Amino acid sequence: MHLTLHTDYALRSLMFLGLHPERRCTIEEIAGHYGISRNHLMKVALTLTQQGFLDSARGRNGGLKLARAPAEIGVGAVVRATEDNFTLVECFDRAGNTCVIAQACQLKQPFAEAVRAFLAVLDRYSLADLLANPGTLRSMRKLLGLPGHSKLSEA
Repeated sequence: MHLTLHTDYALRSLMFLGLHPERRCTIEEIAGHYGISRNHLMKVALTLTQQGFLDSARGRNGGLKLARAPAEIGVGAVVRATEDNFTLVECFDRAGNTCVIAQACQLKQPFAEAVRAFLAVLDRYSLADLLANPGTLRSMRKLLGLPGHSKLSEA
């Protein structure tokens, strides 16, 4: 199983914004700190805004901020909102399935169960969980080249 860059950038963006609950951050700022494509990040921000994870504002004091408390942003929900499909094998796609043994194959059930288990584990975590450890926060801020420490909003 492999998550798309869209999902990866979405989770990274949410963590970055979780480090800055007191202000709006720009796409340029986030892209710069991660060294990722601004254009790709714009698409990610649009998805996250449309799905209600981010609040986006244009203009001079514009930018992005979390639309919900970190504890209300589930990792599983973000992955579901940003991944376009969970088709692990061809037989998951009824319209495009050309596998000649699909009717008799017993692999579909274990793969479907694995996807459900994968998402169930992610559902146990929120953005607040990813930002809860002070040592991890210090390390993240240092790796991103961010100054000082930011007090996270209560979740």
